[in-house]
Amino acid sequence: MLINEKLLTPGLFGEPPLRDERFQVKERWAECHNLPDNHPEKNTEFLHRQMNEEINGMEMAARNLSDFPNAPWELRMSIARQCCDEARHVDMFRRLVVKLGKQVGSYPVMNFQYRIVCRISSLAGRLAVQNKTFEAGGIDAVALAITEAAQIGDSDLVDLFEFQAADEITHVRFANEHLRKAIRDNPRVAMEVAKALTTAMAAFAEVMGEAATKVRYDVSTEARLEAGFLPEELKVASDVMAKKKATLAGA
Repeated sequence: MLINEKLLTPGLFGEPPLRDERFQVKERWAECHNLPDNHPEKNTEFLHRQMNEEINGMEMAARNLSDFPNAPWELRMSIARQCCDEARHVDMFRRLVVKLGKQVGSYPVMNFQYRIVCRISSLAGRLAVQNKTFEAGGIDAVALAITEAAQIGDSDLVDLFEFQAADEITHVRFANEHLRKAIRDNPRVAMEVAKALTTAMAAFAEVMGEAATKVRYDVSTEARLEAGFLPEELKVASDVMAKKKATLAGA
């Protein structure tokens, strides 16, 4: 396993997941192959990076099952289904990468999501960061990806992203439902969630650098409503996205 020598802030990140010798693991976005939009391998590199992010998603869900064995049964079943979904996504992305002439390990990858989420000590905090934040952002991004794939007539990509979006909506929904109930039952859970989100935001900023504000997509209102977000939560998400785009435009 190759890990970049430039270490991240220890207090913000947990241990990395294991990877075999095929993987080139980097710690920061700037250290990856961030190819220009007109590069012939741009889409392949993106799909390869997404494949590893889905591996992270599978590993995080599996860790939630093993680390919190006393969680409510229905919640554990939802997390188990998520683990299965993420494994299927990994295979879908891998197959497409191979179809495009590359192999696992052709490009560098990052495991920051796993390192951020698995450091969090509470299941509520993990679900707030992994499902309600990272996967919700994925819902927004995949809506644009579906549109762009359809515009160029790439039916394989359209199918892949539509399957991914449908699954991720369910992952975000069960987290939203559980967190609302958990906070109603014990308001102190809200403090756990706030602490986890604050730390995760700092860690994300360290990993991504300037790329953290470089977003091309909008908040997908329809998909987020289906995923259980409340109207007031959508407004907050839209305001945050607007600020990011304003920052980018003024750069």
